[in-house]
Amino acid sequence: MELIGHFIQGAINTAHTRTQAVYNPSLGIQTKEVALASKATVEEAIAAAEAAFPEWRNTPVIKRARVMFKFKELLENNAEKICQLIGEEHGKIGHDAAGELQRGIENVEYACSAPEFLKGEFSKNVGPAIDSWSEFQPLGVVAGITPFNFPVMVPLWMFPMAIVCGNTFVLKPSERDPSSTLFIAQLLKEAGLPDGVLNVVNGDKEAVDTLLHDPRVQAVSFVGSTPIAEYIYQTATAAGKRCQALGGAKNHAIVMPDADLNNVVSSLLGAAFGSSGERCMALSVAVAVGDDIADQMIAKLSKEIDLLKYGPYSNKDNDFGPVITAQHKAKVIHYIDSAEQQGASVIVDGRNAAPEGYENGFYVGATLIDQVTPNMTSYKEEIFGPVLQVIRVKTMQEAMDLIDSHEYGNGTCIYTRDGEAARYFSDNIKVGMVGINIPLPVPVAYHSFGGWKRSLFGDLHAYGPDGARFYTRRKTITQRWPSTNVREGAQFSMPTLN
Repeated sequence: MELIGHFIQGAINTAHTRTQAVYNPSLGIQTKEVALASKATVEEAIAAAEAAFPEWRNTPVIKRARVMFKFKELLENNAEKICQLIGEEHGKIGHDAAGELQRGIENVEYACSAPEFLKGEFSKNVGPAIDSWSEFQPLGVVAGITPFNFPVMVPLWMFPMAIVCGNTFVLKPSERDPSSTLFIAQLLKEAGLPDGVLNVVNGDKEAVDTLLHDPRVQAVSFVGSTPIAEYIYQTATAAGKRCQALGGAKNHAIVMPDADLNNVVSSLLGAAFGSSGERCMALSVAVAVGDDIADQMIAKLSKEIDLLKYGPYSNKDNDFGPVITAQHKAKVIHYIDSAEQQGASVIVDGRNAAPEGYENGFYVGATLIDQVTPNMTSYKEEIFGPVLQVIRVKTMQEAMDLIDSHEYGNGTCIYTRDGEAARYFSDNIKVGMVGINIPLPVPVAYHSFGGWKRSLFGDLHAYGPDGARFYTRRKTITQRWPSTNVREGAQFSMPTLN
């Protein structure tokens, strides 16, 4: 059986004391195994990154950007292979995997503009013959810990920006679907990246804790569940590291009585069930303002859900695939069970999903639940599966209060034709990413991604301008060259321009 190793100092490394099974979730069978890095293996990767840092940080930024230009080309040329690897280990349908890859490539494109965003600031004659400027210098060795649901896109949020800013990087991807991540790391070497600048270690908590505690690691980026994000943030910052940790979500869509219902239904189908709901920007709660719009929406959704197709990644006609593991399938079904037991109505039930020929796969069908209330477990917690819940309220303010009171504040949207309502919503809702008639308000690569409340731990969002600031330190330099042979008197008060 194929053993997936690590990528250290520009070469595949299969060192391990333990392994973990890697499954094809469409089939429900193990197809590979992945080496789990020991503390010593992670330290080897950190040492390689530390050794590569001095030369890489002094490489002219235009040369670093040229590596990213070539990397972008290689990603595009190998798109079919990358999407196949995503599909085999994640289960994501080919068209969805292609969308994930394209979003990642857009972040590489933004990293290519590093000569512009790293220029710094300069002011001449801030005082008599005194000049002052700011530089944005790299941190050193930085690390990224990424989730299973976007094995290509989320790493591409991190290491291209960190590397083009002059840092070296140690990446710990998800051990559930590691092959595509490992492959794109090898493409970056092919693009001309020096050995040791990017290293990939596959592992579990032992690998994570090594990165969090090693003093050579200056910063940590993380995307995953909120309990782990909080642990990562607290542990990393206690060790003196810079940290951004993106956590979970419970994304609500307010459906106003004046909404274009046909477009609402189309949007909700894709946003709730795309990628089997395994994305932190999935719309998992529709908040209907009034029973009339709720009844109409549910009736239309029920008919459309019956037409959705799910199955293996290789069939491009499928709308979504399986969830990642048998354990996660059981967890999603448990949430549906709990909603029903606590008084909700399961309108469309996906608990017995079994596509013909793929009965052993980890499938949960699209599920629609009505009469959900805020005290239900399925509402409070992140399901991370193809489940859309409906809550009914009487007013827009009641809907906003519901969203504001939830512990997560990642993404939200409103469907309405009323510009005043939309403007009030976007100005006042306590959520980090907001859509107006847009179900997945994921910022483009030249903005930044991040939520509020317990969806983000740290001060800077991911990628875009915040990404450049996270992976650099500002240094301000003030200089003066006094005239030769002219002695000036000592100054004992604070220098000013007066």
